[in-house]
Amino acid sequence: MNQDDLIEGFRARILERKPLCIRGGGSKDFYGGPISGAVLDTRGHAGIVNYEPTELVVTARAGTPLVELESALAARRQFFACEPPVFGAATVGGAVAAGLSGPRRAAVGSLRDFVLGVKLMDGEGRIHRFGGEVMKNVAGFDVSRLLAGSLGTLGLMLEVSLKVLPLPPGDASLRFDLPQDKALEALNRWAGQPLPLVASVWEGNVLTARLAGAQAAVNSACRKLGGEVMGEAAASEFWRGQREQTAAFFTASDAPAALWRLSLPSVAPPLDLPGATQIEWGGAQRWLRLDAPAATVRDVATRSGGHATLFRGGSAEQRAGGVFTPLAPSLMEIHRRLKQRFDPYGVFNPGRLYPEF
Repeated sequence: MNQDDLIEGFRARILERKPLCIRGGGSKDFYGGPISGAVLDTRGHAGIVNYEPTELVVTARAGTPLVELESALAARRQFFACEPPVFGAATVGGAVAAGLSGPRRAAVGSLRDFVLGVKLMDGEGRIHRFGGEVMKNVAGFDVSRLLAGSLGTLGLMLEVSLKVLPLPPGDASLRFDLPQDKALEALNRWAGQPLPLVASVWEGNVLTARLAGAQAAVNSACRKLGGEVMGEAAASEFWRGQREQTAAFFTASDAPAALWRLSLPSVAPPLDLPGATQIEWGGAQRWLRLDAPAATVRDVATRSGGHATLFRGGSAEQRAGGVFTPLAPSLMEIHRRLKQRFDPYGVFNPGRLYPEF
C-alpha cells in the first residue's frame, strides 16, 4: 500500500468516530492511563522524508523506527541529543507523543525543544501543518511542540521535523563516592561553573557524571573534577542502560511494583520517602521505587516544589486518580478546550493522558 492510500485508510478509520488507540511499536504501552479503543497501527507510515545535515534538521514519518532515524544520523556524525528511550521498538511519532527525554535532557533541553514542525490529522480527518523545517519560526502558539507529551490525545501525527546536533568530539565519564546530600551539593555547584557536564546519575552513594564537548574542554574538566575515569565501553553501557532503563535500578527482581518519577528543583534536599532512589538531571529528576499511597508521594513532591508521575506499574488504587499529577482547574480547562478543538468526537487515545478526556 502506498503512503497516500495508507493516509486515506487512517482518515476512514477516524471518520468512523469510534475510539482509537494510536500505536506505533507499543514500546510505551505501560505509560499513561489505560489503553482503550481499536488499534490504529502507524508503523506502515514510515521512512525519512528529508534530511539536511548542514541544516541540522530531519523530517520523518511518524511510524519510522527510532533506531532507523538514529542510524541515519550517526552515519553523518549527528544525533538526537535529547536521547528519548527506544525501549526496543519506539517509533518517531511515539517518541514525540510520549515526550520522554534521556540522560542529557538537563544540558541540551527536552524532546519538546527539538520538535520543529508536525503534520497532523485531526479528529475530523483534516490534515494540518504546524511549524516547519527551520530552527526559527514565527512567534505564536507553538502547536507542534504542544503535541510533545500529549500521548496522542490531540491527533494522529503523520510527519515530524526534528532538530539534530553534531556528535561531540570529546566524551568522558567520571565516578565519585558521595552520599546523596553531598552529591546534590556537588551537582548544583558544578551547574554554576563552565563545565561540559551533559548528564549525571546518583545511586547507591555513587555519582556518575558525563562530560562531552571539545576534547580540550573535556580533558580540562576531568583534571579539575578528579574522580575515577570510566572505561569507554563501560561508560557506553552505563548510559545506554540509563536511557533504556535496563540498568539494575529499573530491573531488580525484588523491586516494588511502582516506579515514580519526580520532577523537582535541583536544590531540593533528599526526600523523606522510603524505597530505592536514583537521581538524574543534576538533581531535577528523582526516580523512586516504593509502595506508598499516591497521595503521600505527591504531597512530598509538592512540598519540595515539584510534582510526581506514576511512571510504571502501581496498584489499581495508586492509579485510580490518574498517573499524572492532577491539573489546577484553570489548566484543565485549557486542556479540555484543546481536546475539543482537535478531537471533537473523542476519537484519539481516550483517557490516556487524563481520565477526564
